Amino acid sequence: MALIELNRVCVDFPIFNANNRSLKNTILQSATGGKVDFGAKETIVRSLIDVTFKIEPGERVGLIGHNGAGKSTLLRTLSRVYIPTQGKAKIEGTIGSLVDISLGIDPEATGRENILVRGVLMGLKRSEILARMQEIIEFSELGSFIDMPVRTYSSGMHLRLAFSISTIIRPEILIMDEWLSVGDDSFNQKAAKRLNEMVETSQILVIASHSRGLVEQICTRALWFEHGKLKMDGVAREVCQQYWG
Repeated sequence: MALIELNRVCVDFPIFNANNRSLKNTILQSATGGKVDFGAKETIVRSLIDVTFKIEPGERVGLIGHNGAGKSTLLRTLSRVYIPTQGKAKIEGTIGSLVDISLGIDPEATGRENILVRGVLMGLKRSEILARMQEIIEFSELGSFIDMPVRTYSSGMHLRLAFSISTIIRPEILIMDEWLSVGDDSFNQKAAKRLNEMVETSQILVIASHSRGLVEQICTRALWFEHGKLKMDGVAREVCQQYWG
């Protein structure tokens, strides 16, 4: 059974002071005999601060908040890309992350080769990828370009390939950063249908969005983040009303 439970989770990022590495300050340090202090070598930025919540099967959760509020960091934490520096994150169930769907795509490799690489990064076995290779190719509508280097693709073709690979699985927990829009109108209709199928078959959905209509339409619950902190947690329409007014 899928489950997400965070207890006082913090995620920190060390930022090394670029000033200490600049040519100007290197010269000044030499000229002054190193007596001038140009600041600490490291600064800690806390992206998530004491975040606590629990998501159970059947819930569709929207993440809202301004840019830099911590939504993307939370999505990557739920995807097990980031590990909390404090607190505990309990995540049970298979995860499908549609955040950074182009991750692992090699522009020098062919589309077919990239299907294998991206599939492995998603946790699929080689035999599983090969068994669904033709399905992915047909969905992408790339035709003979599938055996051409990805660097020869247009941006739309690149996105169609990445989308076709990333949505081949049916996870118990689906993580999304905005509702994906790829390609022309006809492909977008097909992509929307596949996304809806993934949402319906998943036990838990977590999606970050700046669209009030989307959150109110597909989410049962919303989490409002401000400066890394969870400001409000409740019924999607009620939280949206407080956030957007």
